[in-house]
Amino acid sequence: MREGERVLPLELFFDLVFVLALTQCTAYLAEHTTWTGLAQALLILGMLWWSWVGYSWLTSVINPEEGAVRIAIFVAMAGFLISSLCIPEAFDDLGLLFACAYAVVRIAHIALFAIASREDAALRRSVIGLAVSTAIGTSLLVVASFTDDGLQIGIWALALFLDAGGPYVYGADGWKIQPGHFAERHALIIIIALGESIVAIGAGASATVDTGVVVAAILGIAVAAAFWWMYFDVVALVAERRLQNAEPGREQNEIARDSFSYLHFPMVAGIVLVALGMKKTLGHVEDPLKLIPAVGMLGGSAVYLFAHVAFRWRNVHRFSPHRLATGVLLLALIPVGVEVDSIVTLATLAAILIALIVYEYVRFAELRKDLRARLHSDAVHE
Repeated sequence: MREGERVLPLELFFDLVFVLALTQCTAYLAEHTTWTGLAQALLILGMLWWSWVGYSWLTSVINPEEGAVRIAIFVAMAGFLISSLCIPEAFDDLGLLFACAYAVVRIAHIALFAIASREDAALRRSVIGLAVSTAIGTSLLVVASFTDDGLQIGIWALALFLDAGGPYVYGADGWKIQPGHFAERHALIIIIALGESIVAIGAGASATVDTGVVVAAILGIAVAAAFWWMYFDVVALVAERRLQNAEPGREQNEIARDSFSYLHFPMVAGIVLVALGMKKTLGHVEDPLKLIPAVGMLGGSAVYLFAHVAFRWRNVHRFSPHRLATGVLLLALIPVGVEVDSIVTLATLAAILIALIVYEYVRFAELRKDLRARLHSDAVHE
């Protein structure tokens, strides 16, 4: 069993494969700017997210750098890489290859968990339940590869729902996690997603770097920095502390499942959608965004904020009306986003997010100061 809560180099190496998955999903959206393309991209991202989540739980139990385990991790990385390479045709000619590569990732995950649970009956029962939901999900992906259009999307959605919904069926009692390690893995994946939004700025920039592109790039960094601030300034610290203070077993595992495995997905998805809007903006700063990129830019930001509202409520049962209201405002601005120049939309988004941060910083200055001091004190005495 694993000892210590430090994220190991092999885990970071594994996470790099997820970078390609995010990049491919953004590229897929850029090439399929329709509602169908949006649904497909989010389903692909959801399946790959759920496979990554599985390894965040796994490496909280076993040391991924020990013996043959690292070989199995490398095999999973290869499967993850092939799945990511198949994304452009995952709903077309490469659907079966995507499903098979995805199955390799999940089978390696289950096999390692089975080894880790040999002397733990409760964990073994949970692993068996996970194996059942995994088998259902991967089998449905294989079936979906032989269909097309709406039926194919429906089967994908069912596969994701049944696979990711498995933990609610077989419960959370048997799992084991290292709270600090688990929270850090998810914090790092947020940084990776934000990195993809920065990559999208470079990918979307035209061959000529003129004044408009420079301004748009600066605004894009401002948006990414605002997203980082909203998560890491206080939220991530409170979430990690809540997870560490929870009673080990069901309570701690359910918080880990809901707050991290589930609610971090809309955060990552929101960032990917914003990356689409940035990519399209940098390509044509003087033109209005089309509907789907505008939905990505403003709607993706709203999704990110709504996920934060739910995240805070699940962790400390406190409501965040200012973040909810800001998300609603961004949704209301989508019709405007398709009429004005894309750089104006990006500037408006940056201004609104910065205003939200300033409001929170001033409104909760004392609370924020006391909280960060208390967390620092706790860290010193550990």
